[in-house]
Formats: sequence, C-alpha cells, structure tokens
Amino acid sequence: MGCCCNPVVLIRRPADRVSEQPPAGTAPRRWLVTGASRGIGRAIAAIACSKGDQVCLVGRSSDIGSTAAAMGEHAIGMQADITNPADLARLAETIEARWGGIDVLINNAGLHRGGTLDRLADEDWEASLATNLTGPMRIVRAMLGQMSPGGSIVNIGAVVGFRGFPGDSSYGASKAGLAGLTQVLAAELARRQIRVNMVVPGFVMTEMTSGVSERARESILARVPLQRMGTPEEIAEVCWWVAGSTYMTGSVVFTDGGLMCNL
Repeated sequence: MGCCCNPVVLIRRPADRVSEQPPAGTAPRRWLVTGASRGIGRAIAAIACSKGDQVCLVGRSSDIGSTAAAMGEHAIGMQADITNPADLARLAETIEARWGGIDVLINNAGLHRGGTLDRLADEDWEASLATNLTGPMRIVRAMLGQMSPGGSIVNIGAVVGFRGFPGDSSYGASKAGLAGLTQVLAAELARRQIRVNMVVPGFVMTEMTSGVSERARESILARVPLQRMGTPEEIAEVCWWVAGSTYMTGSVVFTDGGLMCNL
C-alpha cells in the first residue's frame, strides 16, 4: 500500500538569522550582574560561573574583587554604584575593552527603605527610586550598544511591586515601576532580538530580610503555601533559566513559594 503522507521537506534558514545562533548554554556567555556582592546577586554570578560562563560582578562593596576571585578565573569584580553615571560609563568602557560586549544583564542591585507615608523621609523615597528603578534604566542604556541579537536582560522584582504592604511605599513603588519598565523594554528591544524579563523572588533569606522581626517573619511565612523561606540559590536557578529562554520576553516569573497566589 502506498503512503499518503506528504514528504518531509527540510528548509535551511539563512545563516545570519538569529535562530541560527547556538542554543543557550552551548557556548560561554558574558554576564554582568549588579548587586553581586551578596545574596541573590552573588548566587546568580556563582551559578553562571559554575556553567563556564564569564561573569562581571558589580557592587558598591570594596571587597567585590575578592568575591569575584573566589569564584575562579571566569569572574571579575568591579566596584561601582549604579546610581552614578560616571561609574556606569567606566563600567561600560571596561567591559568593552575586556570582553567586547555582554550577553546577559542582570539588574539585581536593590535598596530597601521602609516607613509609613507619614514617616518616610523624602531622601529615602528618592534613594529607593534611584537604585531600584532609575539605576536599571541607566545601566541598560549604558550597556545596550554592547548587546548583540540574542541578548537577555533579567530584572529582579519584588512581591511588593504587585501587592501592597504597609510601610513599603518607596520600595513597592520602585519595583512596580521596574515591572512597567520591563514590559516597555521587552516591546522596544524586540526588534533588536534582545529579550527582557522579570524574576520576582518571594521571602528569601538575604541580608535585606535578616532584619525582619520574628513576629513579622511568622506572619509572612503563614501566607507562603510552601511554608518556608526561599534561598538565593533557588532564585539564581530560575534567573539562569530565564536568561537562556530564547522565546520568552516581557514575562514576569514569580518564584515565591506560592505567596502571590495566597495574597
């Protein structure tokens, strides 16, 4: 009996198409991670290094160089403040001279300044916006010329950018703004084949959450379906996956133990 199926025709795409680039993970990538001196940023840098990628750790801490050195030959450290345009210009120049560009940009640097509206100082509001929202915008603008098609930007958000918590107006507003910036940049940079996504950690064990009172900690954990805090390494694993997901852009990935679905 003859076969009625149509023959399979293999069509080869032009070699210069973005889809012809090696799949994520098959070739070393060049990462720039802000806020990399501790917590989630350091964990992201560590997992990228462990995969054989090159990573530039950026942080305000003077020991960022030793943090990078401890990760091995694939890591370098640069002391810089993302709210300082001169620091960003120096960072971009250094990366271009050393690597010729980057493939992945992780906007992780963050600042938390709490206080109810009647107690929140203007300088705390402005500092939160400068670090959490204006800083990421400026570093994207500074590094954009060094990102080729297939590049990836991952912004680190926060649950308070999507749900209101008393006393978190400055942090919540800045992270909500970052979520909006993620959407706009995803649409704007798609024509360059650069993807922009956001990963939203939940209640994670970091220096930022170490000052939370035991009562507040128990109250938050009572709303987390998985009934525990997350770890920086668990967030880093998701960031690694998102950075390499070649058909994902404009997405928000909650990594919160189920907290968002229980608020």
